[in-house]
Amino acid sequence: MTTQNPAQPPAPAREETLTPDQAQWVSQVFQSTAGAVEQVIHGKRRVIELVLATVLAGGHVLLEDVPGTGKTALARALGQVIQGTSSRVQFTPDLLPGDVTGISVFDQRAGVFEFHAGPIFANIVLADEINRASPKTQSALLEVMEEGRVTVDGTSHDVGHPFLVIATQNPVEQAGTYRLPEAQLDRFMIKTSIGYPDSAAMVRILQGHRSGHEELQPVVTTNMITQAQEFANKVHVSPLVADYAVRLVEATRRADSVRLGGSVRGALSLVRLACAWAVAHGRHYITPDDIRDLALPVLSHRLVLEPEAEFDGVTAEQVVGQILLDVAPPQENGTA
Repeated sequence: MTTQNPAQPPAPAREETLTPDQAQWVSQVFQSTAGAVEQVIHGKRRVIELVLATVLAGGHVLLEDVPGTGKTALARALGQVIQGTSSRVQFTPDLLPGDVTGISVFDQRAGVFEFHAGPIFANIVLADEINRASPKTQSALLEVMEEGRVTVDGTSHDVGHPFLVIATQNPVEQAGTYRLPEAQLDRFMIKTSIGYPDSAAMVRILQGHRSGHEELQPVVTTNMITQAQEFANKVHVSPLVADYAVRLVEATRRADSVRLGGSVRGALSLVRLACAWAVAHGRHYITPDDIRDLALPVLSHRLVLEPEAEFDGVTAEQVVGQILLDVAPPQENGTA
């Protein structure tokens, strides 16, 4: 599959609303990037688009998947096609917060402490098996995921833009792991999984196994991604569509099987991701369908179920799915 480099973005509009030309440019950037990543992650267009939309929305991704499904390849490929940097941190029980954020080292010649940046200083950071690290080390990600900076010895250091954390955890093997607390789960905009490829994609993977790690050519730049993020922030949000998102989140708090429902951050994440999803598909406004399509990956990991419901086999995905059936969407398309 071939991709073309998108042209330069249209001139920024003076008003705060997004223009159709700007939306089409973002869509071109988005589709070119997704097509390039798909050369490595075969048959997983939906997952690739979800991750890219999360980048445009300024969020982070939690991948809960079994080993060997391409999580590392996804992060590496994404860093290559946006002409950015990527890093991988293998979380282990003995990993320290400084191993992630960086440390200050005393320079004897200069007589001052010099900051040595950790692997968190990259555009795409893969936090592999994040639940294997201690809670203290996990918490080292809280500030940087929320504010885009690291504070070491009282000094703040910006990690740059764009910035995406892709954290992974194995849903099968739980021995020697630390469950992510709800406060940290809430920091992830979406939770999804890559899953096994279908038969046709598996054949393509096996036929190309001799090539090793394929180096992808950049199709966009980090500056273009940053500009696309700014355009995504200008997508029109109709009051009725925003009300629909609020009603969905409030319904998670009233559900019988739920002890803790969606947070305010969850509602914000849902609307922000819907804005990115809309502009990625060439629209300067979000629709109720955008909210419905994204509610499951945005809300399900934020719910804490009642112990009785978990014992009965109820899942958060089932709860969100039922809420989508029960809560009626508005009849407008979001342009008003």
